[in-house]
Amino acid sequence: MSKGPIRDLGRVFDRVADAYDAGRPAYPDEMYRAVSDLSGIDLDGATTVDVGAGTGILTRALRARGSQVIAVDPGAEMLARLRSRSQEGTPAVAAVLGDGNALPLADGVADLVTYAQSWHWLDPVASIAEARRVLRPEGAIVGCWNLNHAAQADWLAAYEARLAAEVPAYWGPAVEQWSVPPIASAFEMIEERWIPWTRLVGIEDFLLNLRSRSYMAALSPEEADELVERRRQELRQEFPEGVLSVPMRVYLAVGR
Repeated sequence: MSKGPIRDLGRVFDRVADAYDAGRPAYPDEMYRAVSDLSGIDLDGATTVDVGAGTGILTRALRARGSQVIAVDPGAEMLARLRSRSQEGTPAVAAVLGDGNALPLADGVADLVTYAQSWHWLDPVASIAEARRVLRPEGAIVGCWNLNHAAQADWLAAYEARLAAEVPAYWGPAVEQWSVPPIASAFEMIEERWIPWTRLVGIEDFLLNLRSRSYMAALSPEEADELVERRRQELRQEFPEGVLSVPMRVYLAVGR
C-alpha cells in the first residue's frame, strides 16, 4: 500500500516538519512492553534501525529505554528536528538521510527494524528485503501505527467525516476502503496486537497533528489555514474547556 514515490516523501513531510514534531502523539508504554514480548528482544541494549524516523518520536522513546538507535529518514528537515532534540539533553542517536527501500547500512547490524507510521510509504517487497538484510539472525521487524479510534466517539467520527468531505487527498477511517497497512502479509511469522489508549490533548496541539498529515501538506497554505480554522471553531464550540479526550489505538505487527 505504497503512498507514493520515496523521492517525493521527504519533500512532503519536510513541509510540515514543525507541526509533525509538535503535534504527533507519542506511543503508550504498553506498546513497548508488547514489542519486547512479541519479539523476544529486550529493548535495553538492542540495536534498532528506525526507518522513516521523522522527527524522532519513536526514536527518542527507544533510546530512552536503552536501545542504540540508527534513525533513517528521506526528509532533511525532519532529521534536523530529530538532531536538534538530541542536543537538548536526550541520549544521542545516529541520524542518516536515506531510503527505506535501500537502507544505507551494512548487513546484519540490527536486532530490530522499526517502522512507526512509515512502512505504508515504502515498497512492500523491497523494504522488507532490506529489513531482513540488515537484521541479525534472531532479529525482528516491527510496524506500528497510532490511529484515531473514530468508532469510539461520535464527535471524532464526525470530525473525520468532515475532513473526508473537504480534503481531496484525505485517507483515514472515514473512507470505506481504508484499512491498516498490510504489513502482516509480508512476514512468514507474524504477531499482531491492538493496543487501545486515550490521549488527553489541547485543541491547538490536536490541530497541529492535523497539519502534519500528508493530505494537509497537499493543500495550499491558504487552504490549509482555512480548513484548520474551521476545525478550530467547531472544536471550541463543542469543547469550550479546550481539552479533548481522543480515543486512540495502536496497531502493532511484529515479524521474525
